[in-house]
Amino acid sequence: MKKACVVTYGCRQNVSDSEKLMAALEDLGYEIIEDVEIADLVIFNTCSVREGAEERVYGNIGALKPIKKMRPDMKIAVCGCMASRAEVQERIKKSFPYVNLVFGTNDYHRLGELLESADKKRTFERNEDIKVHEIKAKNAKGPIVNVPIMYGCNNFCSYCIVPYVRGSERSRDWGQIVNEIRQLAREGKKEVLLLGQNVNSYRDSISFPQLLDKVAEVDGIERIRFISSHPKDFSDELIEIMAKNDKVCKQLHLPFQAGSNRVLKDMNRKYSREHYISLIEKARDAMPNLVITSDVIVGFPTERQEDFEETLDLVKTLKLDSLFTFIYSKRSGTPAADMKFELSEEQIKANFKRLLDAQEKISSEINEKLLGTTQEVLVEGRSSKDSEMWQGRNDGGKIVNFVGSDAIHIGDMVEVFIEGTSPWALSGKLQITNYK
Repeated sequence: MKKACVVTYGCRQNVSDSEKLMAALEDLGYEIIEDVEIADLVIFNTCSVREGAEERVYGNIGALKPIKKMRPDMKIAVCGCMASRAEVQERIKKSFPYVNLVFGTNDYHRLGELLESADKKRTFERNEDIKVHEIKAKNAKGPIVNVPIMYGCNNFCSYCIVPYVRGSERSRDWGQIVNEIRQLAREGKKEVLLLGQNVNSYRDSISFPQLLDKVAEVDGIERIRFISSHPKDFSDELIEIMAKNDKVCKQLHLPFQAGSNRVLKDMNRKYSREHYISLIEKARDAMPNLVITSDVIVGFPTERQEDFEETLDLVKTLKLDSLFTFIYSKRSGTPAADMKFELSEEQIKANFKRLLDAQEKISSEINEKLLGTTQEVLVEGRSSKDSEMWQGRNDGGKIVNFVGSDAIHIGDMVEVFIEGTSPWALSGKLQITNYK
């Protein structure tokens, strides 16, 4: 049996895409392994959101050159968002002649055909025929599973390459989504993560909030999460459904990216600072224990020092549970790539550190309030840092490490008494022996 290794970079959508690739490879007779050095086929599923991610891909492709020289029958493929860009394909053609196959995000359903073609010649594909990929996935072990509900994006934020590499929005049929989740429940999955570049814009014959209600009707599924939402079309209906439906986790990831209206306009985000604040207030009024996370970009080209101060003020005012923070990364082909920087690299790095320090303090204070509480935790497995500990997440998505027992299993819902906190996780001990 031939062996294949899929190396994944980037977001949850890429993880989901890799699960589909692995299922297709198994259907083609491959054994899935994790060691690139002994694989007959290595597929790099790439991310194009930031320059650093792209450079890591090029570096890892380069590291395979001596292995490929020793084993010329080894096949190397590059797919995903990077591979959908013409300039990336040209660089691979010129700099990495030992790469056999390059294909974009709209070609996953043609994997067998593409591999067969690559056996005869180097193959470069950029399929512009946009379609929803109704192909099965090789789901990760454990109780949680990714379920894409839509693909692509129509927002065209000025800094973002995603609409150019993933195409326009396409929503899956809601009946197919629900049937897929029913099957996952029969396989023992307990939690589903609904994926989309902007789930709020899901449109079939029902809206996204209505889809949440449909998924909640599936027996066996105990928790429902979703990422990501966009503030410009985050609705009162969604807040209402989240608040009243016990299966929908009280966790919201709602990126605001910048706290300055001037920068938000330059980013083409289509909402204001005031609108974002009003959304958070509405959501917290409906769900007082709601866990809220967000994305923030520091150093957008037109950001001035006073704009950053507004962002920092927003962070301190809203006191969100955690932030995913990034320094702006120039993406060729986007409008922001032609904008002139207002701040120096040194100023941007100093501002980034100030933001990290402020949020770490906020996250610590929020988590400390959970000391002495009991949290219901879905067991995901042993802790990655301490094999003597178990790990899972509470309803709000916070990581909980705890002292358990050999009587519990992955997929159990247990109650954990919280005895310790950090900005990034909770810790405690198993409180009861009644598991769901």
